[in-house]
Amino acid sequence: LRQATALIHVIDATGGTDFEGNPVPAGSHDPIEDVHFLEDELAHWIAGILSRNWDKEARRADLEETPPEKVLLGRLTGLGFTDMQIHMALREAPLDPKMAHWTSEDLFRLARSLRQRGKPMILAANKADLAPSDTLDKLVNLEGYHTIPTSAEYELALRRAATASLIAYEPGGPSFKILEPEKLTAIQAKALDTIAVFLQKRGSTGVQQCLEEAVFKLLNLIVVFPVEDEHHWSDKSGNVLPDAFLVPRGSTAADVAFKVHTDLGNHFIRAINARTKMVVGRDHPVEDGDVIKIVAKA
Repeated sequence: LRQATALIHVIDATGGTDFEGNPVPAGSHDPIEDVHFLEDELAHWIAGILSRNWDKEARRADLEETPPEKVLLGRLTGLGFTDMQIHMALREAPLDPKMAHWTSEDLFRLARSLRQRGKPMILAANKADLAPSDTLDKLVNLEGYHTIPTSAEYELALRRAATASLIAYEPGGPSFKILEPEKLTAIQAKALDTIAVFLQKRGSTGVQQCLEEAVFKLLNLIVVFPVEDEHHWSDKSGNVLPDAFLVPRGSTAADVAFKVHTDLGNHFIRAINARTKMVVGRDHPVEDGDVIKIVAKA
């Protein structure tokens, strides 16, 4: 959790699981309570870290006129928060100019804002195939959250069927193709029919969508493919597109070089966009899907 940059909160949308994860009669528990419970727990966790010896450090920081951003960054670096996220959270939660005057409620409010910015969350409304439509609608329309209906059970069933070569299925895809219907049992065929109806209604099982939206929307990352041979898009062994790196949107060719290896970054000369064959410099911004060859001093 300390290292997480985004969170996917998996919720039992049927209301059949309580706060502690124990099964209860479907519909007897409100899944929206789970959302608020985790939100508060995370905020209390962050606020607890902030509040340790806070009075003493806050008084010293006020006396030395140390900026709040610097004080908070020193306390929160281990949680992965950046100075920009801290700065934005402070703007969002106006506080007394004197840190020594901040109350426990102030720290809790700040912690909530920090979590929202530094560890954004997607809600996975799981068991969407069984959940009452009104409950699912409430979760999907829950203000301040992005909720994706999911069926992990259906996704698992499809992947297992694909592994057994019974169907052709791309994870996260809107459909599948039965390869050898004669090998399916009656139960398997009926199950696949049920899953097909769900996919037609929802567009996917939602599982892959959660992962992709966390990476590409919440974290705003892009994929870059470094290669050694810009003509064949391969490494020195001939493996095509052997690596894929997730980097923040706006990253440069030099950033990619450092991502591959520190020495490549330190000795960067130029890069070659394998798609366009153009030579680019260290400050050239890379784009999603770029195939890049890094040229560095030996």
